[in-house]
Amino acid sequence: MKTYLVVSALSVAALFAAPACAQQLVPAGSEIAFTSKQMGVPVDGKFRKFEAQVSFDPKKPEAAKIAFTIDLASVSLGAAETEAEVVKPDWFDTKKFPQASFQSAAVKPAGAGKFEVTGKLTIKGASQNVVVPVALSQASGITTATGGFVLKRLDYKIGDGDWKDTSMVANDVQVKFKLALTGVGAL
Repeated sequence: MKTYLVVSALSVAALFAAPACAQQLVPAGSEIAFTSKQMGVPVDGKFRKFEAQVSFDPKKPEAAKIAFTIDLASVSLGAAETEAEVVKPDWFDTKKFPQASFQSAAVKPAGAGKFEVTGKLTIKGASQNVVVPVALSQASGITTATGGFVLKRLDYKIGDGDWKDTSMVANDVQVKFKLALTGVGAL
């Protein structure tokens, strides 16, 4: 069902992950969202609770430390019955695995204001290396990091049992994020 969207949101969370230095996440300007497909129909969702710790100097991206945690039970899909389903063991199993996490391993420049963040995304006890393209923009003391990537839900055991059938719920989940941060140096 729409629970596969939750998987997408977790992916987004991984993209936005970043450890803290003097930088702070501005929750009101930040979002982790995802889109999955159920029987070919796009289903959108987002996570309402997540934290990022970021230590990033645009002039020294190789020294960056980025960490992210997402409260999986905070998934929002626009339907209470779907939200109640995705926290169950076949999907996120939030009683056993309450959070998804991302930890950066490397950050490389990829052009003006663009970076490639490599790290480990862990969801439901399964870890995978991911590479996330991130674009930065700055205005009025706020640095906005945007990006996205495709998450393979079955790599993280999201949608077990009857939900493994990818003709019902697609394996690919598009994760998108926007993180607003204070304290980042000039690009």
